[in-house]
Amino acid sequence: MWYFSSPFVVFGEEALSHLEQLSGERALIVTDATLTKLGITARIEEMLHKAGIATCVFDEVEPEPSLQTTRRGAQVALDFCPDWIVGLGGGSPMDASKAIWAMYEHPELDPTEINPMVTLGLNRAKLIAIPTTSGTGSEATWALVLTDTEERRKFSTGSRELVPTLAIVDPTLTQGLPPRITADTGLDALTHAIEGYVTTWHNDFSDGLCLKAAQLVFEYLERAVCDGNDLEAREHMGNAATIAGLGFGNANLGLGHAMGHSFGALFKQPHGRAVALYLPYTIDYTTNAGLGRYGDIARFAGVTDSQDEEEAARLLAARVRELERAVQQPMSIADFGIDRADFREMLPKLVEYAEQDTQFFTAPRIPESEELAQMFEYVYEGRPIDF
Repeated sequence: MWYFSSPFVVFGEEALSHLEQLSGERALIVTDATLTKLGITARIEEMLHKAGIATCVFDEVEPEPSLQTTRRGAQVALDFCPDWIVGLGGGSPMDASKAIWAMYEHPELDPTEINPMVTLGLNRAKLIAIPTTSGTGSEATWALVLTDTEERRKFSTGSRELVPTLAIVDPTLTQGLPPRITADTGLDALTHAIEGYVTTWHNDFSDGLCLKAAQLVFEYLERAVCDGNDLEAREHMGNAATIAGLGFGNANLGLGHAMGHSFGALFKQPHGRAVALYLPYTIDYTTNAGLGRYGDIARFAGVTDSQDEEEAARLLAARVRELERAVQQPMSIADFGIDRADFREMLPKLVEYAEQDTQFFTAPRIPESEELAQMFEYVYEGRPIDF
């Protein structure tokens, strides 16, 4: 027996106007200081006020949100007593809003204790997720990633009860987004789509979503990066991110995320840029063992019409690399400007943290510790995986 979890999704131009139709008394908006300065937070508040809902803003969420930040946000929620919690921003505010929601309803709960086995029984508030980037898919999933700043590691966890009640995907919120952020988040969506399709937990409900999301990213990401005001590209990328979230949120992920989470936490790199780095290498690694279902993706996305599964997988990896180069994604750990000595010093922790990541166990091919270390070495140098 399995489950498919999904929020109610409102998407397309003017999707934000749906906020004016809500019923409630108080809404806590969880966001970051930049969105407040840009006036986007005020835009959301204005629409909620039209619905007769009072608002409070917690805009202290940093990139890669920390456990400490979510605890402060939970205290704000306890003081304000909202019946709506709004996660506004990229993956960081949306992930933080999920943890804050759980701790608001269970003040005794530590965010590291959130997991699929714990029944939360949430009933005091509902969650709205409003993405301002197109990549994380957090608006459509029950997953969240938090950072322990003291141990310099990420916790990837979640609960099906933390799926947002409502997701609002409005392309005007991503219009004009800087090229680097567009590329990072868009490649995150591609990694979600590809890994979600080949994971050992894939299923009939998630498969079609992952295929469509991959196709959309291949078609529209470069356009969105080149022209931030291309509203058609922005709309399709926003849809791709949410669709990929629905896919991987019900199928889990794989090695690219496990290695990327470890790398991103230890070397303080943006999530999307980190996981995208490992995507083509993990396609190589999986294909070398005759595993994965990459041929389906390659054919559906128009990369090739070859029925030879290995050939199609190799062409998919090549297409991923082509797109990454086109949007100026670093192609090796060295390209991030990381010194080899620093990398070697962190290598044992890179392996340890990747092996402890929840995404590691659903990869179609799982390496032993020595092999995983070798993979990190290859990625440092930018060498295709040949084992």
